[in-house]
Amino acid sequence: MPAQCNTRPSLIAHRGMPRRHRENTLPGFLAATAAGADGWELDVHMTRDGVVVVHHDPVLPAAAGALAGAAIADRDWCDLTDVSVGAAGERMPSLDEVLRSAAPTIRVHVEVKARGIESAVLHCLARHPGVLTAVHSFDHRVARRIHDANPQVPVGILVDSYLLDAPHALRGAGARDYWPHREMVDEALVTSIHDAGGRVIVWTVNDTTQAAALARIGVDALCSDVVDELRTSLEH
Repeated sequence: MPAQCNTRPSLIAHRGMPRRHRENTLPGFLAATAAGADGWELDVHMTRDGVVVVHHDPVLPAAAGALAGAAIADRDWCDLTDVSVGAAGERMPSLDEVLRSAAPTIRVHVEVKARGIESAVLHCLARHPGVLTAVHSFDHRVARRIHDANPQVPVGILVDSYLLDAPHALRGAGARDYWPHREMVDEALVTSIHDAGGRVIVWTVNDTTQAAALARIGVDALCSDVVDELRTSLEH
């Protein structure tokens, strides 16, 4: 039988509140805080002139009009500040803007999508010393580089398969947080990560029944599109 856990996992808003607002935009992140999120998860790329921006894809979406499909890395920040990325006219924020908007209780989890931007991300985080932050990536070399450059920044590794030796991967990347896909989590994995001194953050959990099952086996956090629904279900 799974070990019973009475502590509610932290709830991390996956790109904000994407079912209410355009993902990775300030309205979505602020709505997530109002909905009771403990943290925000977001994706970053970098412009040609070195500004770290919050966006999932390396190119601009159809909502960007004349710039639709343009590579973020080929544009300067001044070209993008007023560009729409959503149907309601939402704009793409810089990471600095998002960090300035985070309440002291919110941890901002930064997923690095682009190559070679670790230094720019660290410089950005350093400009906001009062904000709780962490960095993660599917490219485990990113976590290692961030950790080596600044061990004070918590790092994590994303995985979408069941690794036979997950603690080894965690240690190799110098990581604290292990981010498995929701279908790749069981009690043995949670125990092994905890025994290695790590934390298990599961993505992307939108089903309340699955959230309850994961909470029972002791995962540390759930990344979700519906943090409000999970909070209500887990607290009753």
